[in-house]
This record gives sequence, structure tokens and C-alpha cells, in this order.
Amino acid sequence: MIKRSSRRLGYDLVAHHALPPDFSDEDRSIIDAVRPYTMTTPERLVALMAATRYIIARAIPGDIVECGVWRGGSMMATAQVLRSLGVSNRGLYLFDTFTGMPTPGPEDVDFKGTPATDVFRKEWCYAPLDSVQRAVYSVGYDPVRIRFVPGQVERTIPEHAPDRIALLRLDTDWYQSTRHELEHLFPRLSPGGVLIIDDYGHWRGARQAVDEYLAAQGIDLLLHRIDVGGRIALKPWLGDDPPS
Repeated sequence: MIKRSSRRLGYDLVAHHALPPDFSDEDRSIIDAVRPYTMTTPERLVALMAATRYIIARAIPGDIVECGVWRGGSMMATAQVLRSLGVSNRGLYLFDTFTGMPTPGPEDVDFKGTPATDVFRKEWCYAPLDSVQRAVYSVGYDPVRIRFVPGQVERTIPEHAPDRIALLRLDTDWYQSTRHELEHLFPRLSPGGVLIIDDYGHWRGARQAVDEYLAAQGIDLLLHRIDVGGRIALKPWLGDDPPS
């Protein structure tokens, strides 16, 4: 089980009364448990948990993939939901350098237009592999189903990615990595599967990568706003009707 604390690793946990009133007790409990391991907002965590429940309820085939995991909090939330549903057969793939973020490129500016290179530090999002493994394993999800893939995604994807994906969460921020992930992983996302872009509203490079890829593929995708940064979408079904 995850060890809980009112303060851990320098982060204040979100008090239950500060969360939106429509959050369930289970959502609140999971947010409380994973908060020291993520910088993701409660709204994005709830969207991720809802997406996890959705792919199980609709039997969307494939594994769960996250690119950019930091300390592992988002995948910990996913694993908690899977356990609560009695599901243990979904593979969890965690792609990250585990040595900090790669250097941003010229496309990578924030929503205000500030180049990421002006504020970038190599230690951004540094979390060593062994500490992330301990955190994710602490949830109690079958460790055989959990794959940690160290290295830049441009070098590890597609070789180490699963053939079918039910839920794809992209959180590597920069243009080049996001574009690479979409080119190789979106085709593997099952129809009806969930795509989450963590920083579409914050980093213009990530937005550009998504918009360019969808336009190039002729994909008309509704990216629904989760909060100021996050977006979520369902991959369109093939054929006339979605599966029952």
C-alpha cells in the first residue's frame, strides 16, 4: 500500500475540502495518496482515472502507456483504479529518461511566448529509476505487468512499445518528443481508446506537434479541455458504429 503523509517531498497534499465537490471519495483518496509523486493537477488526475475506468468498462483492447512519468504518480493512480476494479491483466508501460528532461528545441515556448531554453534546467523532472519503481510497485499492482523503459522516447519508441494501446498519456512537454510519440503510438491506440495530452495548453511545442500530426493524418479529433493545460480525446471508431 502507498504510505500517506500530510507533507512529503516538499509538496503539500490537497485537502479534501479544497477539491471540487463532484470528486468521488475514491478519487479524493487516490489523489491524496499520489500527490507527493506528481505535479499533475487534481483535474487531470481525475480525468486519467475516469479514462482508466472507461477503457475497462468498454473493454477497449490494449495496454496503458505513459510517456513522461516523473515520480510515477499518474501511473500509480491508474494502477490504483485497476486494482479497485479487480483488473490485473493490463500492461503498464512507463517511458522516461529517468535522468531529467532533454534539452528543449526552438518550438518549445510556453503559452506566454517565453522560450523554454530561457528557464530550462537539466534537473527538471529528475527522478531516478529506482525511486520511481519503488513508488509504483508500492501500489500493489502485479509487477510482472509493469514495464519501465529508460531513455529518450526517440530512441525507445516504437521498439519497446506494446502493439495495442487502450490509454495513451503524453507528458514529455517538448515538440520533438510529442511528435515522435504520436507518429508511432497513435496508430497503435485502439479505436475508442483514450488519448491524454498533458501540456497542450501550456507548451506551444506540444500543441504544435499534436495539431501538425492530426492535420497530416486528416484526423478530426475533439480535444476536450480538462483544465488550462490538459486535453483528452477518444480515438474515433472504425466503421459505422462503436462497439456495444
